[in-house]
Amino acid sequence: MKNQLLCSSTDESTTDENDEEYWPRSVAANNNCWWRSWGAKFDVKMMKVDPRMRVVRELERLALVATHSHHEGLNELRHKLHMYRSGDFWMPIGGITKENMDIPPLATILLVGFSASGKTSLVNLMYSVLGRSGLVPFAQTSPPETGSYSSNHSSKSRSSMVLKEHNVLRSLRSGFCVFDSRGFEYDQTGEGVEEQVSNWMSDGVRHNQVCLRPGDDAALMEHEEYSASKCVRRRVNCAMVVANMAEIYKALQAGDSKPMEATRQLFCSVNAFTNCNDDERPILILTHGDMLSTEERIEGRLKICESVGVSETSGVYDIVCLTEYGFLAEESDPVSAYAVTEAVYRALLISDRTHSPKKSLEDWALLVLSWIMCFLGSLFALLAQICLKLGRHSKDIY
Repeated sequence: MKNQLLCSSTDESTTDENDEEYWPRSVAANNNCWWRSWGAKFDVKMMKVDPRMRVVRELERLALVATHSHHEGLNELRHKLHMYRSGDFWMPIGGITKENMDIPPLATILLVGFSASGKTSLVNLMYSVLGRSGLVPFAQTSPPETGSYSSNHSSKSRSSMVLKEHNVLRSLRSGFCVFDSRGFEYDQTGEGVEEQVSNWMSDGVRHNQVCLRPGDDAALMEHEEYSASKCVRRRVNCAMVVANMAEIYKALQAGDSKPMEATRQLFCSVNAFTNCNDDERPILILTHGDMLSTEERIEGRLKICESVGVSETSGVYDIVCLTEYGFLAEESDPVSAYAVTEAVYRALLISDRTHSPKKSLEDWALLVLSWIMCFLGSLFALLAQICLKLGRHSKDIY
């Protein structure tokens, strides 16, 4: 579908009929096109050069597809996800067949972000948009109260300290799962974040896996750790970095760059374990944008994308998880519903590009040989150290 571009008029008395020359009736009637009146102030010639207008064009693309023929675009993409099986989007490269690829039974999407960024609300929105059945408990999206992590540790706080596996399609035949992780703190950056991300991306993730950090009471997590040991460990195929855009933007306006810098470090830590191609970078999800004005919302998106080093129009989604009344943004906000569906679809495309070929007998033989060589090297290094110390001891005696 060709993108419908937002056009403006120099005449302030432009009627709705003239607007619909550039906007389909379904989009013109959609109150969730919050960028429309703001973008109409700009000249059409600025669209190709102004990054703000490139964002508007991308938002318009999502709106057009989301409202096309009574949500036909959303239903079509949702159907593809329901029919998806791990490896369906893999493309043959270098003459390797699909049978020779090491494809896991489920593609695994990992959500990472800071506390109150909206990861759990995003999972609930995925349930609502993709599951389409049953009730889903809404997540608490407001920032946690100071001291909420106390010595008595409520069951809710303990549950937020473990990884949770979700089958958002609510089907045993689903080809992917989503893991909700424990949120980081903005003052917890550097090696702490890199180590945690490294463990998840390199070693895989398990349901109820404990995410212990300095200051946590490990004794309270023994039961969860025992439960996690019984769950399957899954290799992370794609990661979504969830960022609270309103919190980051307001902190920048107040002269506090810590949330922005922490988000950049987290994104770079996740990106370090993915391929270098731009199309295979982690997906950036921006939440709570509805708490900002239109101009602030677009400016905040541009600043965050520039900081983490991604395009402002590709691989980034501005999603409202909960409406102002506390409802999941689905029927009331088809743009967010389609955006989260496309984000999952994009994550699966990335996942199927990252599969590796199966190891042959020759590969295993080389691996075992390298282990033996490393062992022998360590053994000879140890013997050299012992002989050196014995030689020095003998020299001291004589």
